Parts: sequence; structure tokens; C-alpha cells
Amino acid sequence: MLTAENATFVSGDTDVIVCIPIARRAEIRNVTGQGARAVSVGPGGRHIPGVTEAAAKASAENFPVALRLLPVRSRQYLMALYVFARSVDDIGDLAPVADRSGLLAEAEADVRALYAGEAPQIAAVRGLVPVVRDCDVPMQPFLDLVEANRMDQVVSRYQTFDELLGYCSLSANPVGRIVLHIFGVFSPDRAELSDHVCTGLQLAEHWQDVAEDLAAGRVYLPAEDLRQHGCTEADLAARSASPPVRRLIAFEVARARAVLDAGAPLIGNLRGAARAAVAGYVAGGRAALAAITAADFDVLAATPHPQRARVAGEFALALARGR
Repeated sequence: MLTAENATFVSGDTDVIVCIPIARRAEIRNVTGQGARAVSVGPGGRHIPGVTEAAAKASAENFPVALRLLPVRSRQYLMALYVFARSVDDIGDLAPVADRSGLLAEAEADVRALYAGEAPQIAAVRGLVPVVRDCDVPMQPFLDLVEANRMDQVVSRYQTFDELLGYCSLSANPVGRIVLHIFGVFSPDRAELSDHVCTGLQLAEHWQDVAEDLAAGRVYLPAEDLRQHGCTEADLAARSASPPVRRLIAFEVARARAVLDAGAPLIGNLRGAARAAVAGYVAGGRAALAAITAADFDVLAATPHPQRARVAGEFALALARGR
């Protein structure tokens, strides 16, 4: 029987995958001769930031799933998806600002080339070949991930929660839909539940990373929520959260938890490896929100990270309850 005690593999496995959101990295290594994951060359001959040692670093992500539970082929497909999503995210966040639009355009063009039956030139897109070939994944979710990073180049503030949800529909939800295709369980009803799970995960990361995002010039907390709780962006730049900021984060955590819980019944709708994968995503989100709560909603003094034991416990419960 799977219990919290023997489920520590959920966050301890070095071969893991996340359901978007993807953690940002402090640097891009623009190296050559170190394999496809380090650097890839775009159609224009320019270096496109990739993922260095993606498999080894994936265990540090916020929302892990132990891929040792899954069939080997599924693990390979999920890692290919991870590498693509991380690479596109790194372009949008870490590439030189002047290069980002062009690099994202090259990534989109290479995805389109893949679906046109042409050989992709970008390593992260080449990795998707077996995923697209074997899992009947449509092209649009991959294009949406690119579009989300384009959006990040021009939108740095969100006035309403609905606007933020629109962003999550591009930056997070496509990954969950691709995962459903990978396991061969996609349906419109399941996709709707998956969207809630992935949006909840995205919101949890946003609330964890308020200080980091502000330093990068972005604020994902809706402006209407800031006003309603008597907060300003200057308050978000403080070394620790004031009482109004803590109340704001508590409000957002409760809202993210509700969104995540709305999608959690997807677990009970699935069987086998797909059920375990989705249970891992839900567990990671719940553990992240619990970490913020345990920090008394102060996300400015330090970034609250979920404890492995908490992720394992949440995983066991979600898997057993089917939600």
C-alpha cells in the first residue's frame, strides 16, 4: 500500500516533470559542445537558450512527480515536454531582451516545421518528435506556450484576476493538455479539469515568487486586489510583508487552493500512470500553498518552498481519495 512514509519518491526522484508553471533560472549557459540540452541553434543560426542538465535540475522544481512510477516511454515523453517548455520559458525570461522576440519566433517556426513533416533545427523541438508522432498531440498547445512568453514581453501587470487567468490559459494549461495526450486520456471534460489544476499550480508559483517577479519588473498580483487590500507595489518591495500584504497573499492563496481543488477530481477520473501523474501535480500545488501558509504569508522575506514530506503526504492522500 502506498503511504506517506513510502511515497517520498514523489519529490526525491531526480527524474521528474512539472505541470507548468516552470521555475525560472538565474542564468543561461550559452555553451557549445555540451549536448543538445545545453544550447540549440535556431533556423537563423543564432544560439537559442536551452536547458543544461535538465533531468538533473528538474528535481528542484516546485511541483514534481516521480517518473519512476511511470512507464519508461511516458517518462521520456514527459521529459521532452519539460525540456521544450523550460527552453521556451528561458528565452522569454533570461535571453537578452533584444533577442527574445526573434528567438521566440524561431521556436514557433520550428514547431510549425515539425508538424509540416520537416526536421526541426532546435534541439528542444527535435525532442518533441516522438511525442508528436506517438501521442497524437495537436500543435496548438505548443504554440500557446510560445505565445505566453511573447505576452510576458509586453504585459507586466494585470488589472483583474480574469486577465491573469487569461495568461494562465496560455502559460500553464497547455502543458496539462499535452500530458493528457501523452497518456492517451484526453477528452474535453478532462481538459477542463486539467486546466483548473494547472492554473492553480501557476497561481501558487506566482504567490511564492512575488519578490522575484517584482525584481524582474513583473507583478502578477491583480491591481484590483492590491487596491482592495490597501497595498501598493512599494509594499511588495519591502524586506518582509506588512500585515496588509499578508492578508492579500492569504486571500490569493485561498483562491488558488479553490481553483486547484476544482480540478482535483480529475485524479479520480483516471487510472494507472495518468492518475499518479495528476495526483503528483495536485500534491505539489497543495504543498506549495501550505508552505506559503506556514510562512504566515510572508513571501517577501524568503520564497516559501514545499517540504518533501508534505508533498509525499499530499500525494498519498490525493491518490487514495481520487481528488
